[in-house]
Amino acid sequence: MKINVFKICTFLFFAFSIAGYSQNVKLMNIDQLNERIKNGKDSTYVVNFWATWCAPCIKELPHFEKLNAEFKSEKLAVLLVSVDFKSKLNSAVIPFVKRKSMKSQVFLLNESDPQKYIDRIDKSWSGSIPATLFIKGDQRKFIESEFTYEQLLTEYKKL
Repeated sequence: MKINVFKICTFLFFAFSIAGYSQNVKLMNIDQLNERIKNGKDSTYVVNFWATWCAPCIKELPHFEKLNAEFKSEKLAVLLVSVDFKSKLNSAVIPFVKRKSMKSQVFLLNESDPQKYIDRIDKSWSGSIPATLFIKGDQRKFIESEFTYEQLLTEYKKL
């Protein structure tokens, strides 16, 4: 009987842990992203567009995590926006975020037409990733390339 109780408790623990963790990756469309940024005018936003299948994206994600951790006392919001397919939320994105112990806010872009959201983010964006949008007040800078930590820090401090 003790073994069965242990198995049940273990199962429940993991089930609730996974369910609670999945709340950390939320679906977000472009309108919601723009609203989020608009409502936080006193913050600096660093919005990185990435995917679980993109090697350069995965390589640079720790730099965004480090920036977020080092400047958490400032009004900085690091938003990591996955452009994986919505169908990959539970099978790829959430497990990836959990495996990497990511602390920044992670979203999955909930848009069906890539060209429409690409143009709404920045008209110059070719659609390739990684890509990062820096926003502070009325200043807006879009960069379509991979960052080292030093490059990311430099761009953040320019705002």
